[in-house]
Amino acid sequence: MTTSFRLPDLGEGVHEAEILALPVVIGQAVREGDIIMAIETDKAAVEIPSPFTGAVREILVKVGDMARVGDVLMTFSPEATAGNVRPPERRGADSKAAPQEPKQGPHPPEQKGRPVPASPSTRRLARERGVDLHDVRPTGPGGIVTREDVAHHAEKKKAAEPAELAKPLPPQVKETPQAPQSRQTSDSGAPRPPQPEHEARMLPDFSKWGEIERLPFRSIRRATARQMSRSWAEIPHVLCQDDVDITRLEAFRQRHRSDMEAAGGKLTMTIFAMKAVATALKNYPSFNASLDLQAQQIIIKRYFNLGIAVDTENGLMVPVIRDVDRKSIKELAVELTSATTRVRSGMHSPEEMQGGTFTITNTGPLGGSHFSAIINHPEVAILGLGQGRMRPAVVTDEGGRHEIVPRLLMPIVLCFDHRVVDGADALRFLRLVIDALEDPDELLITMI
Repeated sequence: MTTSFRLPDLGEGVHEAEILALPVVIGQAVREGDIIMAIETDKAAVEIPSPFTGAVREILVKVGDMARVGDVLMTFSPEATAGNVRPPERRGADSKAAPQEPKQGPHPPEQKGRPVPASPSTRRLARERGVDLHDVRPTGPGGIVTREDVAHHAEKKKAAEPAELAKPLPPQVKETPQAPQSRQTSDSGAPRPPQPEHEARMLPDFSKWGEIERLPFRSIRRATARQMSRSWAEIPHVLCQDDVDITRLEAFRQRHRSDMEAAGGKLTMTIFAMKAVATALKNYPSFNASLDLQAQQIIIKRYFNLGIAVDTENGLMVPVIRDVDRKSIKELAVELTSATTRVRSGMHSPEEMQGGTFTITNTGPLGGSHFSAIINHPEVAILGLGQGRMRPAVVTDEGGRHEIVPRLLMPIVLCFDHRVVDGADALRFLRLVIDALEDPDELLITMI
């Protein structure tokens, strides 16, 4: 009798995962809770524990495969033989055990079947450079392989190749082979062909005109493309934009920035925008909604969880800050700083990327001006912030006189789903946000 282990449901909007590591072998005894594989989704890299106690009978995937939720990945026999001597690698260390010194050389042969400690971005770089992490000398704390270790190993490997291998290959074989297709299985265990995401179109042979490189299109990058394509194809985007005079708000931010940093947070314009948006969403709940076409209903959410777009080396990530309306500016600054650090280091959990009701993207730190943002489906709106710049502006004093003065102006854009929201309400929503950001006292008073 055997028991099948299938890729479990990985949470909201996650349907597939890439196999990063397989620390077990056929015939190996495992206990319930032992780590049997590491996977990476478009949300995060996670380790999967065994739900069974027994012996591994079949392993139906290999490192690099893409698997979908419900696919059979392994089978287990309930009996575990005494001849199995190597347990799966465990992440946690016994508190009574003596600390281990970091490895000073490549991982020994007996470690070849086990996953190498490395971040998701390091693993991706190793795959792109064709490097086996087991062969890399780790320099990180606790024997962790870093991106620099991989790059250094790849350069040494390239320098050691014979001269004839370094010559350019003919165009017909110069391209790196495509990544292996995932082994999809039916309920009977028989392989089934992978499901295409969209109709493939033939491209010209670019290698005819010069050197090219092929990189795997997977994980976060592929998930981002799929999400953006769906959003753009399904949602009729409309945008309204304006400039915000943040001169007073910037002065307020500078006065309190050091206090916020001492508390472990960063006082950015995004933090103020989060509070302004939470107030606007309570006044205009149709922006805090999703459209259920199947049920022909608009779902209004009575909670205010804001997704914040974060630029990482692995691509765009959107951690969700929950209950923004109930948290102070200081609490939001600390929480967003912590969330940003986790997603950039790959240490976030899938749950941190779920449950958003509205998204804010701030391109200001990169120098962006006016732009059009794409709505994060199934949300119905997104707010974009550009870089604040000193520009001449016409101001009116209490006596009605006009004068041109330098002011710090920040571009702001609201993109919305015209099936759910009308343009007039979009302008009112944006006006409320602008008024709050232009006047710190107004922002504090109107916070609900």
